This record gives sequence, C-alpha cells and structure tokens, in this order.
Amino acid sequence: MDRNKTAYQAPVTAAEWFAGGQRIPYDPGSARILTEEAAAATPGALRVFERVSGAEPDADAVWLTMLPGFPDGSYGWAQVDRILGDGPGPRLYVEPVGQGDSDKPRDYRYSTIERANLVEALWRHHGVRRTVVATFDYTSLALLELLRRQQERTASGGSAVPAITAVFMVNGGLFADAHTHPWQGTPLLRSPLGTLAMRGWQRSQRAFDTGWQQARMYSRGYHPTPAELGELRAAITRRDGAMFAHNAAGFVGEHRRHAQRWDLAAIARDLDGTVAFYVGGSEEDPYEHRQIPAARERVPGAQILIFPGGHLTTGEHPDLLAAAIRDIAARHGVATPAIAGR
Repeated sequence: MDRNKTAYQAPVTAAEWFAGGQRIPYDPGSARILTEEAAAATPGALRVFERVSGAEPDADAVWLTMLPGFPDGSYGWAQVDRILGDGPGPRLYVEPVGQGDSDKPRDYRYSTIERANLVEALWRHHGVRRTVVATFDYTSLALLELLRRQQERTASGGSAVPAITAVFMVNGGLFADAHTHPWQGTPLLRSPLGTLAMRGWQRSQRAFDTGWQQARMYSRGYHPTPAELGELRAAITRRDGAMFAHNAAGFVGEHRRHAQRWDLAAIARDLDGTVAFYVGGSEEDPYEHRQIPAARERVPGAQILIFPGGHLTTGEHPDLLAAAIRDIAARHGVATPAIAGR
C-alpha cells in the first residue's frame, strides 16, 4: 500500500459529491442569488453549485466557508469533508463559475473579483454573519479581496457583515512576488498549447492522466490510483468543463497586477489583529513554496502549518488537513453538533 494513502474509508466519488449539493440560480451582473422566478426573467443568469454540510445553522452560528482549488474545484474538498463528518459546521462549500457542477458560460470574464462577488452573494443568501474561511490553492486570492473589502468597510465606518474572523490559507498565493509555478502548470495552461491540452482532457482519460501527473501536483512518493485520477477528471470535465483550466489560468498574472491590494502583509497590518491568520504549506509543493518563508517574515502574527507531501494536500493528506481545519474552527467558534445543541 502506498505510504500516503488514507485507507480507512472509501473515497467519495465525484457523482456522490455533486449529489450532496445543489445548483442554485445566480446573477453575476448584480452578484445576487436569485429565486427561480427572478432567474427566469434575468438575462445572463447562471446556476452555481453549492454544498452545505454540518450542523443545522441558526442566526448566531459561526460558519466555516470552504473555497476550492484550481482546477479541481469543490470536489477537491470531498475527502476532507468525509473526514470532518457532521462537524464542525455549518460548512459552506463554494463552486466558482466554470468549475465542477457550476455553469461554464462561454466568453465569461473569469476573475478573482467575480469569485469574491459569488462568495459574498452566497453569504447573504444564507444569512451568514460571522465566518471562518479556509482556502486551497488559487482561492486565496478571492479571500484576500474579501479581506480587503472588509477592511475598507470598517475603515469607512461601516459594519463588516458578514465578518471574517479567522482564515486558513493552504498552498495558495499570498504575495505576488513569491509565485513559483512550474511551466507545466498554469504557464502551459494559459498558452495556445494549453487550449489543445484541455481539449484532450475533455476527450480522453489517458490525456488527462498524462497532463495531470506532468503538472507535478503530488510528492515524489505518492502515486494516485487510476480510480483517483478518474474521479478528478470526472469533476474537472463535468458539464464540458476542461476549458476552465485554460480560461482561468491567468490568476498569477492577475495577482501581479493587483499586488498591492492583494498583499497578505498589508492586509494583516490594516486589519490590526481583528482577523486570525493561519497559513498552510506543503513540503514538496513546487507552486507556492516561497509563500511560506515570505509569510513567516512579513506576517509574524500568522501561525504557519507545514504538511508532508506535494501541492495537492487535499488528495495526499486529507486527514491531516481535516484535523487542522477542525482545530482552527474550534478555536474560532465554529460549532460541532454537540456544542450547537447545548
């Protein structure tokens, strides 16, 4: 057995994951979740996938918001969610436009801003007042935008509702000058060759397997099974979704264009201790390993957690990631069922 396998439970399949959530109507123009009647009358309305797990929410609940990675989307959290079980909760899993079971419109302006808008729309829809946010991979940028908005609202005398109280950012971009994406990753996906490669992913499991492993998502000692790769492809190519990996691969360049606004050190300084910061990194991550020493130096108040394995911690070590999330959630008031029932 591979030394990195989590063998005590059968993995959640892509079909099982998406069956546990729902596709709801969303207007990206107004950044609002719509009723079915309003959706029918709104040009450009889309459907986005969401999944709510854990304890039954109430008005005072502290939510745990889970933002996904690129390009596997919310399914990347599936094995972590399986281990978390009924608590902590309530947990909201967001599926950005273009990923998983969300719509994949052509000629859509995929961006960090529109992903942050969707998160805020879902928070309003569910009446979220306080939340801890966990991100994996590229949605760290959406969270940085959300934190900047929170800081700006409070600085102008407004109220931060919902209030982000703590964040846990794993293997994501925190500083624009610290990205180290290998050419087989987002640079290749962004190129014309990436367009051809994504067409291959959509058509062929073999093409997907080859491209996914060339992208250096895992540590040297981890060997995904054919079943794992099959489920990843099922999630990524759902609703003809492989092209999202090409269309949205420019987020590193986007970060550089907004380097000052989306700089973790500047945001942490401006928030002045009102948000707790946790930063996770993996020992063999070729994509964002420079972010960890940068965070240690530039955000001394952040707690740093290091995981074994490669970039895709959600696949290699979901048990360790779930344990860290459970601990952080408990520290910041996200309830387990037993606590929620008191």
